Amino acid sequence: MANTETSLKEAASIEGAIGAALVDYTSGMALGTIGGGKELDLNVAAAGNTDVVRAKVRTMEMLGLNDDIEDILITLNGQYHLIRLLKGRGTNGLFLYLALSKDRANLAMARHQLKKIENELEV
Repeated sequence: MANTETSLKEAASIEGAIGAALVDYTSGMALGTIGGGKELDLNVAAAGNTDVVRAKVRTMEMLGLNDDIEDILITLNGQYHLIRLLKGRGTNGLFLYLALSKDRANLAMARHQLKKIENELEV
């Protein structure tokens, strides 16, 4: 099992990663971040993507969909933003956020690696 710091370091090592965060979507606070820098303010991204997650959860409830969100993908001209809701023990209300450079990343591999990180994460 990996802790938050180890998991974020692993996420940052994904090909094309710009930055990553572990976020509590009940509060909008980043519990940990890595990367980002001038290119991406991860605390702002954490708060903003919390709104995205809340909206999608609310919409699914209104539609009566009894399913789980695996991940949410936002595609920009030059970046992918991947939000993976965590389902493991002690991770309710958390998501992993990963920003990737579109020209350097392999989206399928990034999703696969993020799922692996989720499975190993212990909060």
